[in-house]
Amino acid sequence: MWRQGPLAGRYAPSAAMVILFLVPYLGLSAALQPLTPIIASQLHMSPQTIALTGGLANAGYAVGTVLAVQLAQLLPQRRLLLVYAGALVIGSVLAAAATGPGMFIAGHILQGLFTSMLLIASAPPLFLGFPQAKLRWTAVILNICIFGAVAAGPLVGGAQASFHGWRPLFWIVAGIAAAGLLLSLLTFQDAPAADRSAPRDGLAIGLAATGSVAAFWGASELFSHRFLDPIAVIPLIVGLVLIATLWIYEYTARRPLLTVRALASTIPVSGVIVAICAAAAATSAIALTATILAPHYSPLHLGLLFVPELVAAVVTGVAFGAVFSKRLIHYFALTGMVFLVAGVLVLRSSIPPTQTLALIGAGLTGVGIGASVTPALFLAGFSLRSAAIQRVFAILELLRAVAAFLIVPILLHFATTLTGLPTAAMNTALWICFGLAAGGAIAGISLYVLGRVAPPAPALGRWMGGQEPAWDSPPLLAALRGKTRPALAAASAAVVTAGESGGRLAASLGARPRRRPVGEHPNGAGPVLIAYDGSDLAGNAITEAGHQLPARRDAVVLTVWRTFGVGFVPEPGVQFDAACADDVRHAAEQTAEHGAALAESAGFRAMPIAVEGTPAWKTVVDKADEHGASLIVIGSHGHGKLGARLADSVVANIASRSDRPVLIVHAPAGPDGFRVRTSAPDATKS
Repeated sequence: MWRQGPLAGRYAPSAAMVILFLVPYLGLSAALQPLTPIIASQLHMSPQTIALTGGLANAGYAVGTVLAVQLAQLLPQRRLLLVYAGALVIGSVLAAAATGPGMFIAGHILQGLFTSMLLIASAPPLFLGFPQAKLRWTAVILNICIFGAVAAGPLVGGAQASFHGWRPLFWIVAGIAAAGLLLSLLTFQDAPAADRSAPRDGLAIGLAATGSVAAFWGASELFSHRFLDPIAVIPLIVGLVLIATLWIYEYTARRPLLTVRALASTIPVSGVIVAICAAAAATSAIALTATILAPHYSPLHLGLLFVPELVAAVVTGVAFGAVFSKRLIHYFALTGMVFLVAGVLVLRSSIPPTQTLALIGAGLTGVGIGASVTPALFLAGFSLRSAAIQRVFAILELLRAVAAFLIVPILLHFATTLTGLPTAAMNTALWICFGLAAGGAIAGISLYVLGRVAPPAPALGRWMGGQEPAWDSPPLLAALRGKTRPALAAASAAVVTAGESGGRLAASLGARPRRRPVGEHPNGAGPVLIAYDGSDLAGNAITEAGHQLPARRDAVVLTVWRTFGVGFVPEPGVQFDAACADDVRHAAEQTAEHGAALAESAGFRAMPIAVEGTPAWKTVVDKADEHGASLIVIGSHGHGKLGARLADSVVANIASRSDRPVLIVHAPAGPDGFRVRTSAPDATKS
C-alpha cells in the first residue's frame, strides 16, 4: 500500500484534478479549426495529414475508454491514474515542442488516448468516493467540463490564431496537464484492482482499437478524397462493422468487459439514443456553421459568435445540478432536445447565417447539448448498479466519441467538397442535423411510451450502495409484449461483478462472534481509539500501545474506508470490487476485525468498527469524539524527509485538530525498536 498524498480524500482538489484532466484535449479538439493552416505551414504538414492526425487522436480517445476498463480490472487503479497523467503530460509536451510532423502526430494521439483513460480512471471515483451530498456537484462539474470545454474551443482557437501562432496554446495545455499530474500525486490514495480474476478480453480491445482506427482513418481521408474512393470508404465501413461486432460480442459474452447486456432495457436504451443523436447533431451543426462563416470573419470574430454556446452550456450544467436527483431529469433531457432542434433550425434559416442568427443559434444549441447529452447518460447510468460505473462510462463514451467525432467529417465532406462552400448541399447537411435531433427526441419519447415508463426519481442512496440501480427500468417495448415486470434485475445478472465476493465477506463476518461493546474504563477514562488501516505500521502501533498503556484498557479499533480510494489494506486473499460500497464496507469490517484481534493480543478489550468517511483524519477525530475516547493511537512513517511529512498529513491533521491526546507510533528506527511521541491537546486552541 503506497503512502497517500496530503490532499487525499478531499473533494475540492479531487474535482479540480478531473477538470484539469478533461478540459485540455476536449477544448483543444474544438479549437484546432482556425489553427490548422498555421500548424500545417510551420510543421510542413499537408491539410490531409492534419486531418488524419485529428482523426487518429479521436480514435485514440475512443479506444482508451475500453482499454482503461480492462486495465482497471487487473491493476491498482490509482497507480494507473498516475501513469495516464504522466503520459498525457508527455504527449502534450511532444505536441507543443514538435519540430516536425512525427512529434506532433505522436503527441496529439497520446493526448486523445490518455484523456479518455483519465476520464475512466478519475471520474467514477469522484462520483462514488465521496458522500452523496457531493454527487450533485460532480454532475455539474462533469457536464461543464465536457461541453463547456468543447464550447470554449472556437473562441480559444480564434484568439490564438489572431496572433498567428499555435504553440502558446499547446504549451498552456501542457501546463494544465502537468497541474493535473501534480494534483493526482497530492490526492493519491492507493486502490486495488477492481477484479483480478476478470478475464483478459483481448478480443474486445482488439475490436475497439481496430474498429476505431479504421473508421476515423476513413473519415479523415474524406478531406481530400471522394466518399466512394476505396482509401476512404473501405476503412470507414470496416471500422463501423468492427465497432458493431464489438457491441454484439459484448452482449453475448459470458463474462463481458462492457455492460452492453445490462443496458438492454427501456430507460438506458432511450438515454443512449438521445445522447448519441444530441452529440452528433450539435457537434455537426456547430462545425458546419463555423465552416460556412469562416470566409466572412476573422478567427477571433468567428469565435466570439459562439460565446453564447459556452455561456449556455455553463448555465445549463448548473441547472442540471438542481434536477439530476429528481424525476425532472427525464424531462430535462427532453427539453434539451427541443432546444437543440430549435438551435439547428435557426442556424440553417439563412446560409450563411447573419451574426444575430449565429448568436441565437449558438445559444440554443448550447442549451440543447448541455441539457440533453449528460442527462441522457445519467439516465443510462442510474439504470445500472453503480459498481459497474466504469464499464458504463466506457461504452457510453465510446459511442459518444463515435457520434460526436465521426459524423462531423462525413457531413462536412458532403456539404463542402461536392459543390464548394455554402450551397444546397450545406443546407441538406444541416437538415440532417435537424433530423438527428428531432429523431432522437421522438425515439426517446416513443420508447418511454412503449415501455410504460412512469418517470421516477432516482434512489441515490441505494444506487451509491453499489449493488442496486437507482430505479427499475421496464423491458423494451413492454406495452407491445404485454410485460410489466422490470427487466433490470435479469439484465444485471448477466454483468459479471465482484458482488459475490462481497456476499462471501458478509457471510464470513456474520459467522464471527460479535465483540462486546466497549464501556467506560474503571478509572473513569474513555476507551482508546486505534486507527487501523491493515498495514504493518498500524499493527506495530497497536503492539506499542499495548506496551505503553495499562492492560485491559477498552479500545475501539477503527478502519476508515471509502469507495474506489478504499483507504485500508484488505486481508490476504480477500477480493472485492472497489467501486461497490457494500463490498468495500465488508472488506473494511474484516480488516477492523483483524485489528481488534491484534489489540486483544496486545492486552486491550477491543471492539472493531468500520466507517465510511473522507477525509480520513476527520472521520478519526469525529469517531474519537463520538466514543469519548481518552486517547487516539495512530502509526506514522516518521521520517524527516518532506515527502514523508506530506504523506503523514493524516497523522498531522489528527494531532493538530483533535482536542484529545494522540499517541503517534513511528515506524521502527532500527533493531532497537520504535520512536514514540505523544501529542497532547493544544491548550491555546479555541
